[in-house]
Amino acid sequence: MQLLHSLCRVAAPAGHEAPLSRFVLDYVRQHQGTWRHQPQIIADERFQDCILLVFGEPRTAVFAHLDSIGFTVRYGRQLVRIGGPQAEAGYRLVGNDSQGEIDCTLTIDEETGELGYAFHRDIDRGTELTFYCDFRETETTVQSCYLDNRLGVWNALRLCETLEHGIIAFSCWEEHGGGSVAYLAKFIYETYGVRQALISDITWITEGVHAGQGCAISLRDSLIPRRAYVDRIRAIAAASGIPHQLEVEGSGGSDAKELQHAAAPWDWCFVGAPEDHVHSPDELVDKRDIDSMLALYQVLMREL
Repeated sequence: MQLLHSLCRVAAPAGHEAPLSRFVLDYVRQHQGTWRHQPQIIADERFQDCILLVFGEPRTAVFAHLDSIGFTVRYGRQLVRIGGPQAEAGYRLVGNDSQGEIDCTLTIDEETGELGYAFHRDIDRGTELTFYCDFRETETTVQSCYLDNRLGVWNALRLCETLEHGIIAFSCWEEHGGGSVAYLAKFIYETYGVRQALISDITWITEGVHAGQGCAISLRDSLIPRRAYVDRIRAIAAASGIPHQLEVEGSGGSDAKELQHAAAPWDWCFVGAPEDHVHSPDELVDKRDIDSMLALYQVLMREL
């Protein structure tokens, strides 16, 4: 869990993924020598802050978004949401601007509902603020801000340890409208002919998806994947004996939305651990679901 803790502490709200991109590249270069197979690393200005790791002769791509939710400083001590963070008065927010480090408190105007901050000075407009990272680990759970999607990134990096054939794609902007998967998918399809994907992301605990019962295979959210592909994944999961759950939602989305709308015949399926207290400083995931997620990805990347 030390890697996950480190990932959660790196501030990388949508649009400013560069710090986490650097962290991931450093991690890959430091640890790839211990992996069973060596990837080609593709990370240059063609792909902005995104990263591609290409192993062997890939058949399937795993997409994990680097960015998180947060807030942007506006004018007059106002804040604007980045993505869809939960907002409660008193949340601790941190960041940096031209005057130094920031450790402030979220405020909410009782009459207008306008978001703001309490701090001893004005913060430079355009500064990004993120939740303070209070990482809590027990024998059975981990709890922190930004498990969505640092846990998806953790899963992808751990998957690299044993992966022989496949592509790991670290994307940007997912929490605030997307945009990077479109050019990543185009490059992957045209260069490698890969057109099937798994979305390494975190979903919600609901009345039908419970903590500790395995990661969730999503049959649909606001979008609907191709049934034939999802059925293949379900069959592989069932044969593996790895605990998992089936999710059916009518809202929400992921990097899959850009694959669904791509000008190429991409198949996709969201497979991820469920969490409680979504988009708050207190996101909570059961370790059994983390284990299930990684184990299922290892099998799926061999079998698909």
